[in-house]
Amino acid sequence: FQGSIVAIKALHGRSIKLTTDMTEDLNTIKELEHDNLNVFVGAKLDNSTGFILYKYCAKGSLHDVLENEDIKLDWMFKMSFAIDIAKGMEYLHKCPLKSNGNLKSNNCVIDSRWVVKITDFGALSTTDSIYGINEQDYYEKLLWTSPELLRLNKRPKKGSQKGDVFSYSIILYEIFHRCTPYFYNNEATKDVIFKVRKHTDPPYRPVIPTDHGLVEDALTLMVSCWDEDPQLRPDFRSIRKLLIDLNGGRKMNIMDNMIQLLEAYSGNLEKLVAERTEEVAQEKAKTERLLYQMLPQPVADQLKLGNPVIPESFEEVSIFFSDIVGFTTIASISEPLQVVDLLNDLYTTFDGIIAKHDVYKVETIGDAYMCVSGVPNPNGKRHSAEIANMALDLISAVHNFRIRHLPDEKLLLRAGLHTGSCAAGVVGQIMPRYCLFGDNVNMASRMESMGKGS
Repeated sequence: FQGSIVAIKALHGRSIKLTTDMTEDLNTIKELEHDNLNVFVGAKLDNSTGFILYKYCAKGSLHDVLENEDIKLDWMFKMSFAIDIAKGMEYLHKCPLKSNGNLKSNNCVIDSRWVVKITDFGALSTTDSIYGINEQDYYEKLLWTSPELLRLNKRPKKGSQKGDVFSYSIILYEIFHRCTPYFYNNEATKDVIFKVRKHTDPPYRPVIPTDHGLVEDALTLMVSCWDEDPQLRPDFRSIRKLLIDLNGGRKMNIMDNMIQLLEAYSGNLEKLVAERTEEVAQEKAKTERLLYQMLPQPVADQLKLGNPVIPESFEEVSIFFSDIVGFTTIASISEPLQVVDLLNDLYTTFDGIIAKHDVYKVETIGDAYMCVSGVPNPNGKRHSAEIANMALDLISAVHNFRIRHLPDEKLLLRAGLHTGSCAAGVVGQIMPRYCLFGDNVNMASRMESMGKGS
C-alpha cells in the first residue's frame, strides 16, 4: 500500500457506519506512537469489502510463534514478549483510548527484530464481527474475555481496563506454557465460556499443569491478573515492574539476548570439539554468518565482547542510493504478497551483485537501497571505483529483471552516488542499527532523488 508492505484485517464482508466514537478513535490511533503498538495505516469502510490496514510484521502473530515448535523460546524470550505487551498496554491505558477490548495472542504481532506490537484495538476493531463465522469460531474469540464482560448483554467495544488485564493473564498462560487458552481443561470451547461466565467458587480458570516449572512469583502474577474481582487485578504499570523484578531487575534487550544465545550456542559447541571437531566448526560458522548478516563484522565482534561500539569518522567513502522508478504505481496494481515476492526477488539479485564488490549494504526501506564503500573497512582510493562498478552492475541487472506477476513490465533504477567523508556508528540498544551520518550522505540521497531512471 503506497509502497509499504501492510497487513490486512478483514471486516468479514460487512460495511461499517462511522460513529463519533469511531471517528475519535481513528484520529487518536493515527497519532499513537509507541514501540509496542502496531502502526495503523488506514481503513476502507464504504462497502461490503471493508478492511483495516496495519503495518506488516514479518514474524506473524504471537499465537503463531508460540505454536511453532521449531522456534525455541527460552525464559528470556518469554519474558521479553510479556514485558513488550505490558509496555504497550500501559501506554494504551494512558492515552485517550483508555482500553483495548481486543487483547489476545492473535492480535499481538512480532516484527523482524522480535519486538511484540499490539494491533487491532479501539472502537474500529474486528473483535465484534460475527458475520459469516461458525459457532466454534465465535466462542474461540471470547476465550480472552473477562467474566464480568461475558455477563453483559451488550459488551462495550473497547472493553475495560480491568478486562484487558484479564485478557493479558490468558496471554501469560499461553506464553508460559506454550499452549492455547484453557488447553489443560479438556473442555469444549463453548462449555469453557459458559463456566467462566458463571459465578462459581472457586472461579473457573485455566488449569495449571503440575509440572509447570514456573517460579512462584510468575505464577502469582498470572493468577492475580485473572482474579474474579476486577478491582484486585493489578494495573499494567505494576505488571511491568513485577516482570522486570522477575528478571532480576534487568530491562529486556532482545538483540542482546540473541547475541548471548549465539555466544552460548558457540560455547556449547566448542566443548564438543574433541568428539565432533568438523561439525562444531560448521555450526559455529553458520552462527557467525547469521550475526554478521545483521551487523558489520567489527561491530558484531565488539558487541560479542560486551564492549560499547564507538562511532567512527571516515574521510574517504562513496555512498550509493537507489530506488525503483514507478514503484508506487506497480505496488498499487499488485497484491500485497506479490509486492513481497517482487522485493524479495529484486533484493536477492542485488545482494548477489554487491557480494562481488567491496561494498556494505546499509539498509533497505521499501524499494530504496543504500550501500557504501570504504565503511566499515577503509579501502584507500578504491571506494569510488567499487561503488560505481556496483551501480553499473545493478542497473544492468534491473534491465534483465523479470517481475513474476507482471512479466511485461520493465523496471527502471534511479541511482545516486557521492564521495566524501561521513560518520558511522550503532544507534539504539533495543534494536541497534549501523547508520551513516553527514552532509555527504544527504548529498548522495539528493543525487538519487533528482536523478533519472535508467
